[in-house]
Amino acid sequence: MLFDVLEDLKRRGHSVRIQPGLSGQSSADVAVLHVDATTTPADYLDYARSFPLCLNVGAADISKRRVSGALLAKGNGWLGPVIVKSNLNNQGIPETRLNRRSRRAGQPAPFAHVPAMPSYEVYQSRDDVPDGVLDRDDLVVEKFIPEKEPDGFAVRFWVFCGERERCTRYVSPNSMVKASETIRREPAAVPDELRERRRELGFDYGKFDFVMHEGRAILLDANKTPGRPQNLVKMFAAGASDLADGFEGLIRRAR
Repeated sequence: MLFDVLEDLKRRGHSVRIQPGLSGQSSADVAVLHVDATTTPADYLDYARSFPLCLNVGAADISKRRVSGALLAKGNGWLGPVIVKSNLNNQGIPETRLNRRSRRAGQPAPFAHVPAMPSYEVYQSRDDVPDGVLDRDDLVVEKFIPEKEPDGFAVRFWVFCGERERCTRYVSPNSMVKASETIRREPAAVPDELRERRRELGFDYGKFDFVMHEGRAILLDANKTPGRPQNLVKMFAAGASDLADGFEGLIRRAR
């Protein structure tokens, strides 16, 4: 998604450079810390802080234990369905991809201890979860609380950059709601408690997935490097200009 925003900034006259890895001090006025990994390595954080302004430098950890509002702790009296997920973002797929790329280049794997992650599994109750799962550091158990609809399930996706944003409620026939598999979508409001959570997590740019449950906003996932579904490319690209306005607003505010 960020690449659409950068293209719009180029059309506005900004000079943009994509810089993989660490390569010494840059003369750039503003940077975006865009590391596609659950936890950003310390050397990248140090490098990011060398810029006059770096977006998302505060969002270094997006693990489920850090961001999820649906975590099920031992002793919790929840009697409904639960879902078992990787503690890593996107099942650890980004870390696995980076490890593979490094090995091909003859370099050590940056996330050498990432285990193979199972697919997300939904269980009717916590009692149905296999023994030992609650004790594993690499997995989390969450309350399974999508917003139920007569024809499916709903989740809300909030995309933002600075003060610019869009929030959309997606309805899917599948209990695991993905924007690419929805049957309808509609604008949705952003609850104040979610805005506060964004400040706590240090996000300037990104996407939050959340549901409304018993009148409360429950954050399920926070992503600092959001993508865009192939079947919604035009819709996402159309919103890039608004996010670019938010980017420029952050620059003006920092001056």
